Amino acid sequence: MKLFLKKILYLAFMLFLISLISFGAIHAAPNSFFSAGELNPNMTPEVLEHLKAVYGLDKPLHIQYLDWMINLLSLDFGVSFVSGQNVIDMVKDRIGVTLIMNITSMILVFIISIYLGIKAAMNADKWSDILIKQLSLFSFSMPSFYLALLLILVFSVKLEWFPIAGLHSIESKEGFAEYIDMAWHLFLPIFVMVFVSLGSMIIYVRSLVTEILKSDYYFFAKARGLGDKELLRYFILPNLMPPIITLLGLSLPGLIGGSVILEAIFGIEGMGQLFYMSALSRDYPVIMGILMVTAFLTLLGNMFSDIILLKLNPYFKRG
Repeated sequence: MKLFLKKILYLAFMLFLISLISFGAIHAAPNSFFSAGELNPNMTPEVLEHLKAVYGLDKPLHIQYLDWMINLLSLDFGVSFVSGQNVIDMVKDRIGVTLIMNITSMILVFIISIYLGIKAAMNADKWSDILIKQLSLFSFSMPSFYLALLLILVFSVKLEWFPIAGLHSIESKEGFAEYIDMAWHLFLPIFVMVFVSLGSMIIYVRSLVTEILKSDYYFFAKARGLGDKELLRYFILPNLMPPIITLLGLSLPGLIGGSVILEAIFGIEGMGQLFYMSALSRDYPVIMGILMVTAFLTLLGNMFSDIILLKLNPYFKRG
């Protein structure tokens, strides 16, 4: 219970630091949504000053931050400068598809990398190991935006197997067909997220398994006549899981950050695309809202990875 409370306090403290740094960095950027010529070239300076006063941007920066933090405690992220909608409602409408993409890709990366990493390590210097290592290096060096554009060109434009962009087809679908249609649209972006994340994870798993295979306890277990399945279940996987779970927890920011580019390329109306459009228009409330939600989910994922590690090894403590 004490450890859980420490994690909660740590999460709250980190959210505070992230909010402070993000708020200062965003407002320190040149120009703003209400800069002359950015919103409407025909607006007079008096009108722009009035708009700043309406949104509280005429106050000192520390007062703006305190007002924003007070509203944040009641889950009020403010109102979008562009659409006039509540930021929390905009995030609710878009967070689902982003979570589906990231959770699905993370699960697939976890399963595929463990399988290929173990297979490569247990068949060291054989053709399967060489093939998996080449695949890992190719994945590691592949930019996500380039692969996304290449897949769209081949499978969407040339072969017409998958839609070019969007989340739903023009024809309205209901029931189970709607989910099939969504999966059809999400196949390429999820494939890109999985492929570009596999390389480093496979190499990492292979190196961990290689060290386990050289250990004394594995050598004596094998000398006792245990089969490959028993060795895998009782010696390789239990020693492999803790570092893998830790790495997955730390890789959450990269997965969520990667969806910003892919959602913009594939035209998917998720949090990534919303963040991209808000950054272009300098929509401060939306940017801060998405940053805080993303930071919270990332820290929550790290906290859950620590809890899982404690369940796997009660003697393990981190931080």
